[in-house]
Amino acid sequence: MRFSKLPRSMRQFGTHVLAIILGVVFTVGTLQVSPSQAEPAPSPIVNSVTNQDSRQLVAQRQSPATTAIGNSSFVTAAVNRVGNAVVRIDTERTVVSRRIPDPFFDDPFFRRFFGDSLPQQMPSQQQQRGLGSGFIIDKSGLILTNAHVVDKADRVTVRLKDGRTIEGKVQGVDEVTDLAVVKINAGGDLPVATLGSSSNVQVGDWAIAVGNPLGLDNTVTLGIVSTLRRTSRDVGIGNKRLEFIQTDAAINPGNSGGPLLNAQGEVIGINTAIRGDAMGIGFAIPIDRAKSIASQLQRGEKVAHPFIGIGMEDLTPELAKQINANPNNPIRIPEINGILVARVVPNSPAANAGIRVGDVVVQVDGQRINNGEQLLNIVEQSRIGQTLQLKVQRGNQTQQLSIRTAQLQDAS
Repeated sequence: MRFSKLPRSMRQFGTHVLAIILGVVFTVGTLQVSPSQAEPAPSPIVNSVTNQDSRQLVAQRQSPATTAIGNSSFVTAAVNRVGNAVVRIDTERTVVSRRIPDPFFDDPFFRRFFGDSLPQQMPSQQQQRGLGSGFIIDKSGLILTNAHVVDKADRVTVRLKDGRTIEGKVQGVDEVTDLAVVKINAGGDLPVATLGSSSNVQVGDWAIAVGNPLGLDNTVTLGIVSTLRRTSRDVGIGNKRLEFIQTDAAINPGNSGGPLLNAQGEVIGINTAIRGDAMGIGFAIPIDRAKSIASQLQRGEKVAHPFIGIGMEDLTPELAKQINANPNNPIRIPEINGILVARVVPNSPAANAGIRVGDVVVQVDGQRINNGEQLLNIVEQSRIGQTLQLKVQRGNQTQQLSIRTAQLQDAS
């Protein structure tokens, strides 16, 4: 039966029913796809995603770096662990100079007539004072610091964090590694800094410098280890034999000799140098190097530093071509990789072995040499009096030379 043939009342009733059904369907569909202002509980899938995001957010908020910066608790703990062992070192030395009152009186003409009655050269004394830092490494009163802090000091005074001031005695100094040991008699147990290991240090690790910069006692600065194995030549102190820890923890005059700590409060280095042409860059001697030398210094022993006596430059074929292009250059340099001998120290092992300026060292004891640091390390690790076999390129000829190492301080 067709819908059009139904009575009018029936058709109207059916139309109303259909409208109600469509309204209900439309309302239910809207509830399923439209967001509610009441925010009903999400489905289990939504729950799992939301919980996962929340956990990630909490993890980010509670990461070690964020926590460390937020409350500095690890810095406080590190400083509390070592701070009492950090000392201030004040030094005094007398510098004597001779001055002439007036050059007029040195004229031989006037000396001839007045003789010894004329004023003579008059000695002048001047007191020089220095300031540095150090840290106690033994309860008996042994303090590790830099050699340049106590260099030529007539008097060394150590000030402890508790306010006591005690006379110190320099037990030993090694200028090549810029390390020194000072002894104090404090009459009892002293706080001792915990020595860590610099071999475990990585770029990006926390670095805490403690010391007395510019006379501001008990100063702490925080940074990171910005690089490792920075050479003495890079730092600008080529007369040292060191590879430094570089840090952006603020280091200033007076920090020298103080400890560089890791996040656990262990000493990983000794704050030593800054560069005048840079900001935010400081350098520390790795503590592992200091450990191997401190025991010798406290006994007053001389630290062995073998040397052969050459000044050198890293050489590449490109650099050699530039040198040879100079028409005033009296020597033709081999266009190879190696170590160019730029200077030979008189009466040194190299001079006695026949090394010449312009030679290029390419091998030592059969080991290929590409840069000066390799050669320095080989020589430093040798023994005093040990014979090293050097292969050098001299012009178009190859030479085999035997060099017997000597103590560095014996160089003239």
